[in-house]
Amino acid sequence: MTAAAAADPTAREFLRKAAPVLARVIDAHPDFHPRAWIDELPGLDAFGTLIFQVTGQQLSVRATRAILARLELHFGGHLPSPAELPEADPHVLREAGLSTRKGATLRALAERFVDGRLGDEALTQMTDDEIEAALTEVSGIGPWTAHGFLIFALDRPDVLLSGDLALRHAVQRLYGLDDLPTEAEMVELAERWRPYRSLAVSYLFASEFEEAR
Repeated sequence: MTAAAAADPTAREFLRKAAPVLARVIDAHPDFHPRAWIDELPGLDAFGTLIFQVTGQQLSVRATRAILARLELHFGGHLPSPAELPEADPHVLREAGLSTRKGATLRALAERFVDGRLGDEALTQMTDDEIEAALTEVSGIGPWTAHGFLIFALDRPDVLLSGDLALRHAVQRLYGLDDLPTEAEMVELAERWRPYRSLAVSYLFASEFEEAR
């Protein structure tokens, strides 16, 4: 795994000029590496990243990692492949910590990888909108999971996690809002961050997680 690259200086300067609030966050993190925590994870292919994303719905990163570690134990030290997961006893998935609903979602995803509707190469060639449409066809996958996949798996530069609670809390705190912003308000606010919304999201997450410590 290579070391995480520092934030793109062009994108960083654009965001500094686009939003004074972001400028303060950026200036407080001069050596910020937006993908540092991702690079601490084992190397994941597209299906492995989706296992991570689905498992992590409504859970902390720590809890997600614990479930993934138990899954790896069940599958000989690695996460299950699309061919292996459907063959697993549902009890194995539940024992690892996956709910019945999440297990069903992962099985449906695995079927799409096995039959070729989804795959590493195909996904890299799709647009952001095409990927979101393909993933949200699967029951149990909504925009939050699809957008997270675009950022974490494909490093797409202009993705907004408008429904993420931690991100909305960060915006409420940093912008001094009386109420938690709605998803529509998040989308409107983030227009000025285009075409680097993914980097803005990373900075805001960093700020929120520091505040929570």
